[in-house]
Amino acid sequence: MREKININACDCEIIHREKVDKALENMLDDKILIKMSEFFKVFADSTRLKIINLLEGGSLCVCDISAGLNMTKSAISHQLKKLREMNLVKSQKIGKEVWYTLADEHIKKVFDISSEHVMEKEND
Repeated sequence: MREKININACDCEIIHREKVDKALENMLDDKILIKMSEFFKVFADSTRLKIINLLEGGSLCVCDISAGLNMTKSAISHQLKKLREMNLVKSQKIGKEVWYTLADEHIKKVFDISSEHVMEKEND
């Protein structure tokens, strides 16, 4: 039987020091990379993504989000707490109601770029 060759494997033993040094110059600090990792973990939950998607349309209260996603207010509140802790959504109390919005344009951009990427790959 013939051995399958992996064309993606690097067979050389040469370190391209200039390329490595240049790449390392652009490396972010470990603290920043860890925070980015935590940021993306929040996006790893479909319920939180649904909430972000709903909030792209504007401010909503827990009752609105709960009705829109057909979930309990408790479940939505739990997810909103995580989104608030990571500064992805912000809240404003008006009377007895608490209104939620996306924290800033960055959240919308990350969501939109991600969905665009997934939809493009879905059509490949």
